[in-house]
Amino acid sequence: MTVVDRDGAEAGTVTAVQMPGTDVRPDAVAGVAEELMGVGYARIDGTGWLSNDTYAGGDQIRDTVEGEPGVVNLRVTRDALHRAS
Repeated sequence: MTVVDRDGAEAGTVTAVQMPGTDVRPDAVAGVAEELMGVGYARIDGTGWLSNDTYAGGDQIRDTVEGEPGVVNLRVTRDALHRAS
């Protein structure tokens, strides 16, 4: 699924989804990783030359739209996403 931030900019593509309360620890700094595990998260393969993977917490996702391809709409800008370490 394509990920679009609140300003309409493409943030990347979803590569994994974990539900709230997961035991799967994301590749993020301590504190952020535990927060993401509590609220659930989507791992996003970023776009652009210098981009790296990011995580959107469940509380940062506004909604999803089914289709080909599906779209995940964020409540935040792509700069507010948690960077993978």
